[in-house]
Amino acid sequence: METFLYGAHAPTPGCRQHYLRYGGKGEPLILLPGITSPAITWGFVAQYLGQHFDTYVVDIRGRGLSSCESGMDYSADRCAEDVIALADALGLSRFHLMGHSMGARFALRANELGLADKLSSLCLIDPPVSGPGRRRYPSQLPWYVDSIRQAREGMDAEAMRAYCPTWTPEQLALRAEWLHTCDEQAVVQAFNDFHEIDIHPSFASIRTRALLIVAGLGGVIEQADIDEIRALAPLIEVMKVASAGHMIPWDDLPGFLKVVGSFYDIDFDFTEDSCND
Repeated sequence: METFLYGAHAPTPGCRQHYLRYGGKGEPLILLPGITSPAITWGFVAQYLGQHFDTYVVDIRGRGLSSCESGMDYSADRCAEDVIALADALGLSRFHLMGHSMGARFALRANELGLADKLSSLCLIDPPVSGPGRRRYPSQLPWYVDSIRQAREGMDAEAMRAYCPTWTPEQLALRAEWLHTCDEQAVVQAFNDFHEIDIHPSFASIRTRALLIVAGLGGVIEQADIDEIRALAPLIEVMKVASAGHMIPWDDLPGFLKVVGSFYDIDFDFTEDSCND
């Protein structure tokens, strides 16, 4: 079932934010992708979310069709403030907020900076829990920088396979097409922030219903991290997609939808043929 409606731009302070809208019915949901994932690369997930939610998938500044300028402020707080500004621009007084990886860190910080009273729920998908004095994030910076530079020169799905060997041809082709829109400065700052900013204090600010989705094979969040997060945020539910790496929907879309459906008490109309539409 195709639920895509349109793409649009929201003029928010300091950044033109591009988003893709799916569904158009139900409660609003804003989805924040990860460090090198323009909104369009989440389309195969958003089409399912659009079955039940009025879904807005965001191009975070410096990615996709959102603003990207030399010297732009790509700090974590500024990106979190963008989420607050986008909700205001869209006229959303109450909504669900979902983020993956870097986007989950921004969602958590946005909750702390002023969104708490507007959130119906907070869904954090495998956020990096690295930080000062903590275990490093498993991925390495050259993996991102080298692939972005190659994409700027031009690359196809087969060339992208060297970076994402387990992905489907459709997923590889989409990433090869859009990766060049990820600004290297924005990506480097976000990666460095994974190690320079400790997000754990932000967990203590959660006052709404919340879900932490953990990749069983990702190595990003381990049991000790889950125990610490539960102590900081007693309201949070933790669910694991055992067979998936960090890019959970790419590795196990049915497993991801099952976890999300369980949390929200909904059933997705899932068909294998539409996974990569």
